[in-house]
Amino acid sequence: MHEVLYVTSEMYPFSKTGGLGDVMGALPPSICSKGIKTAVITPFYGRMNLDGHKLRLVYSDLHIGYPWPDTTAEIYHTEYEGLSVYFVARGEYFDRRHYYNTHSGDYFDNCERFIFFCKAVVKLARMQPSPPAVIHSHDWQSALVPPYLYFERMKDSFWSQTKSVTTIHNLAFQGRFSERLFHESGLPAEAWSLSGAEFYGDLNMLKASVAYSDAVTTVSPSYAQEILGPEFGCGLEGFLNSQAHKLTGILNGADYSVWDPGNDKFLPCCYGPDRIKGKYECKKSMLREFYMSDQLEDRPVFGFIGRLRDQKGIDLLIDILPRLMEKDVGVIVLGEGDLGYEARLLEYMEEYQGKFCVQIGYTEDLAHGIQAGSDIFLMPSRYEPCGLTQIYALRFGTPPVATAVGGLRDTITPYPAEDATGFTFERPEPELFFDAIMQAVEAWQDRDGWERMIGRAMRKEFTWDRSADEYINLYRKLGARI
Repeated sequence: MHEVLYVTSEMYPFSKTGGLGDVMGALPPSICSKGIKTAVITPFYGRMNLDGHKLRLVYSDLHIGYPWPDTTAEIYHTEYEGLSVYFVARGEYFDRRHYYNTHSGDYFDNCERFIFFCKAVVKLARMQPSPPAVIHSHDWQSALVPPYLYFERMKDSFWSQTKSVTTIHNLAFQGRFSERLFHESGLPAEAWSLSGAEFYGDLNMLKASVAYSDAVTTVSPSYAQEILGPEFGCGLEGFLNSQAHKLTGILNGADYSVWDPGNDKFLPCCYGPDRIKGKYECKKSMLREFYMSDQLEDRPVFGFIGRLRDQKGIDLLIDILPRLMEKDVGVIVLGEGDLGYEARLLEYMEEYQGKFCVQIGYTEDLAHGIQAGSDIFLMPSRYEPCGLTQIYALRFGTPPVATAVGGLRDTITPYPAEDATGFTFERPEPELFFDAIMQAVEAWQDRDGWERMIGRAMRKEFTWDRSADEYINLYRKLGARI
C-alpha cells in the first residue's frame, strides 16, 4: 500500500522536541511530492498538536504481545500533506507530560516503551495488503524495527523485498539498556553478539539498527565522517568503521514553507534579500517584546535558540557573557534544559537588564521572532550532526557564529571568504568563540559589506527537494521498487 514507511518518535506539527520533529515533518511530504506513496508511524502522545487534523481509529486492539502476551495497541490515522500518518496509542506508555524525560532524567521504562512501539510498527505494516518497499527508521527510539525486519525476512516471505534504512540524527543517544531487556525484546539469541545488539554487556538499540539495516545515513556528510573517529564516535567508532560500506551522509533540508521571512506568519514585517529594511523593523519589534534597551537598535544583537545543554555550548556563552556585555551588545536566549544553566542565565538577566534576556522554554513564534530580529546567530555546539537553526538563520539574514563541526561546516561559508555567509571557529573553547564573535561585530560595522553578506546568506538554498532526491536514489540503489 505504501512504498516508503517512515518510523519516528516525533513529527512536526504533531510532536516535536527538536530537529528530529522538524525533519520528519518535512522529509516524508517531500518524498510524497515526488509521486511516491508515503506513510509515517509515530507514537500517540498525551500532549500533541492535533488542531485541524481529523483522526480515525483504524484498530482498537492490534495485538502486540509485549510486554505481556495479551497486550494490544490502538492505531489512529490522519492525512498530512498528502501522506498517511499512523499513531500508535497505549496510554501507560505515551500519555505523559513529556516525550522522553523530565528534569529529573529519562523515564525509567523508555526501553519498554519503544520496544512496544517498534513491535507495533512491524505488526501494523504486516496488516497491510502489500509490504512497503522501504522501512526507514530514525534514531534509537525506532531502532529495533530493522532488526525485527531482518529476522522476520527469514521466516515470512511477505518481507522478502522490503529494504531497511536507519538514520542517525545524534549518535550521543543510542538507547543503551540492560541485557535483561534484550532477552524480553523478542530478538533471537543470535542477535546478542559483538556484531549485533550487544555493547559492553548492554543492549544498544541504535547499534542493533546499524547492524541489521541495509543502509545507514547521517544527517550531513561531515557528520558521517566524524562518527568514524573517537572524538565523535561515542564509543561506537570501531563498530561503525566495520559498517562504513553502508554509511552515507545526506544533508538535511529546511522547510522554507515554514522558515522564510518572506511569508512568515509570526513576523510583524516580512522581508527578503532585496528588501532587507523589514528585518530592521523585526529587530525593533523583538527588542520591545523582550524589554531590551532602545539603544540596541544601533548595536549588534545576538540570538541563541537551542537546548541549554553542553552539546549546544551554552556553557561557552555563559563563560564569555560578562565580557560581551562590556562591548555594548545585546544577547537573547531561548531554550530550556539543564536547571543549573537556566538559573545562571536568569541571574545574568537580572544583572544585565535591558542588554541580556533569557526566555526559558520554546515557542514557534518566539523562535521565528528571534531569528528575524537578531543581527547575528550564535551556535557554539560541541558537535552538531546537521543543525537546522543555522540554516534557518541564513534564510532570515542572520549570519551565524558557529563551531566548525558536522553540518555547521557543511552549511556555513566562513568569513573572510568573498562569498562568506557566517563565521566559524575550530574548537569549542571560550576564547575562540569570543574572538569569532568579535570578528562578526567588526564585520557588522561595515554596513554595506554586512548587507551584502545578509543577501548571500538569504539566497542560500538547502531545500528538502534536494535531500528527497538523494534519499530516493539511495532507496533505489538498495533495489527498492519505487
